[in-house]
Amino acid sequence: MPIADAAGLAGRRALVTGAASGIGASCAVRLARAGAHVVAVDVDAGGVKTLARDHPGIEPVTCDLADLDTVDLLPADIDVLVNNAGLQHVAAVHEFPPDRFSLILRVMLEAPFRLVRRTLPHMYASGWGRVVNISSAHGLRASAYKAAYVTAKHGLEGLSKVVALEGAEHGVTSNCVNPAYVRTPLVEKQITDQARTHGISEDEVLERVMLAPVAVKRLIEPEEVAEMVAYLCGPASDSISGSSFTIDGGWTAH
Repeated sequence: MPIADAAGLAGRRALVTGAASGIGASCAVRLARAGAHVVAVDVDAGGVKTLARDHPGIEPVTCDLADLDTVDLLPADIDVLVNNAGLQHVAAVHEFPPDRFSLILRVMLEAPFRLVRRTLPHMYASGWGRVVNISSAHGLRASAYKAAYVTAKHGLEGLSKVVALEGAEHGVTSNCVNPAYVRTPLVEKQITDQARTHGISEDEVLERVMLAPVAVKRLIEPEEVAEMVAYLCGPASDSISGSSFTIDGGWTAH
């Protein structure tokens, strides 16, 4: 039995962003299974409503994280915060649209900051809290043509460490989970974008671009990431903070 199930998160409230599909949906389901009441946040209203319909313990909330004023209206009485929402744009730096760069940083760095800022007082008051940031191998390594995504993930790593240092005396931990390419709609779109950018087939993108730097030649499943998130919310993680946990098939071993 996984550790998070053994301890349980009964009575805890979790908030997961980007919860309509992929990693976010898997995290929401996994935390609900551990007993948490999960606020599943996504711009895709239909996606989170379907998730809530199919899985007990999940409350759907529609929110566009690019609208920071709306982010500030999300629930504050949260014990477990999973910052997961993300988007991607593939282009060379000199051709990267500035408005797209700003949008990606707003959704993937500013919104997590707003959510951490909003939920920490509740965590501090209760003497317990978990912040888990879904970073990426790109939070530790760079790739060409992904200036905004790499910048946002590197910034999220720094934010996570600051929260770890400030939250320690209040019983709050903060960590990053750093997967390589996960089988999600975001990655499927990246395959298409990379094929267009490089002028190669989608199969070649998978083999020559995405899986080239990793030792384990397969995409990661969202449920694998969710298990790591659940572990970081369990009893064995009380002293684990300010760390980054790679699920990258050996990418960063190079």
